[in-house]
Amino acid sequence: MSNTRTLKVDYLPRVEGEGTLFIKTRNSHVEDIKFKIFEPPRFFEAFLRGRKYSEAPDITARICGICPVAYQMSSVHAMEDVFGVKVEGQLRELRRLLYCGEWIESHVLHVYMLHAPDFLGYQDAIQLAKDHPEAVQRGLRMKKTGNDLVALLAGREIHPINVKVGGFYKLPRKEDFSEILERLKQARDEAYETVLWTATLPFPNFEYDYEFVSLSHPNEYPLNEGRLISNKGLNIDIREYELMFHETHAPYSNALQSTMKGRGAYLTGPLARYNLNFEKLSPLAMQAAKEVKATPPVLNPFKSIIVRAVETVFACEEAIRIIENYTPPENPAINYPVKPGFGFGCTEAPRGILYHRYLVGDDGLIKDAKIVPPTAQNQRMIESDLRNFVTANINLPKQDLTLQCEQLVRNYDPCISCATHFLKLEIEEI
Repeated sequence: MSNTRTLKVDYLPRVEGEGTLFIKTRNSHVEDIKFKIFEPPRFFEAFLRGRKYSEAPDITARICGICPVAYQMSSVHAMEDVFGVKVEGQLRELRRLLYCGEWIESHVLHVYMLHAPDFLGYQDAIQLAKDHPEAVQRGLRMKKTGNDLVALLAGREIHPINVKVGGFYKLPRKEDFSEILERLKQARDEAYETVLWTATLPFPNFEYDYEFVSLSHPNEYPLNEGRLISNKGLNIDIREYELMFHETHAPYSNALQSTMKGRGAYLTGPLARYNLNFEKLSPLAMQAAKEVKATPPVLNPFKSIIVRAVETVFACEEAIRIIENYTPPENPAINYPVKPGFGFGCTEAPRGILYHRYLVGDDGLIKDAKIVPPTAQNQRMIESDLRNFVTANINLPKQDLTLQCEQLVRNYDPCISCATHFLKLEIEEI
């Protein structure tokens, strides 16, 4: 006799974007999982074709309102790769500083507003604020600091406009950082508190032997540059990305799904960066991680909330270091020759690696473009996690299983708006 039950959630709140997730079980076994993305493609790569190379940073910054700096940085690095340009010194440091601002605002948004309510049993951050006002206020202060740092460097906090191929349009003065520097020091201390706070949350017992993929730089915790590595032997130049990874079109989804050729799903994002680059974190970030006993390997994806908090400590410390050592360069950008060719860029968005590849013609116009966002790369692993988690917890009460599946998806902080705009969770058990 079959025991049938159906779990259905019309809206999965606290994710950025929209989509549908369907889970079907039969006789206590997971029979089918589909991460359905039904919204039509957004065609940003097609929009770029025929546009001038210099427009790419501004066009791609419109792809996402949460991580526009990541899109802008991957595109500008790819264009500089076409022309053989290497941005170094203080200009390079300013770009790294800009990325720190995005990490702070994005990580804090996810930790306090999107993910923490899961662990503490609240519907959303507004409900959380009723009982934990100090925590939510701390998160809002930190997020505003990150947003204001992005606005200071990039002209505005959403869809920034100050980055160009070769550098920036306008440089900040040393004194422009005076006020934000003091707020970053407060944010650093509050990020440390956040690490201690997130470590007290109740975590489901779930671990998996992931293949983690991230950038790796010989001297820095990765933001803008590095080789692509994994914990299972991958070590390639970003130019070799398409030799190792490919995208497929699932019939139930309008978004492409990435896998590693011959190896399948992989995980990119904070957990991967952290496990592969821990020794390059700043001293205070490492101290925080050790204090809460969250040193690598961290294999429980629910603990990614701790890792985001540790990375926020790092981003604040890195921003303070760059500002305190800042000397305005003589020119806001360097000159470069415009020439035809391919260019590649890959940077670490808050949610993971973001790959761009362009072909520029003799006339300086973009002939071809390819963009692979981190959420597309994690889609297959999200499905894998759900399959493993539901299998291990098939006897949980219906409501608990549904809520923990939602929570599991939010471990990835999916920026579904880059490919879709709605996520509905439905679990059918026969």
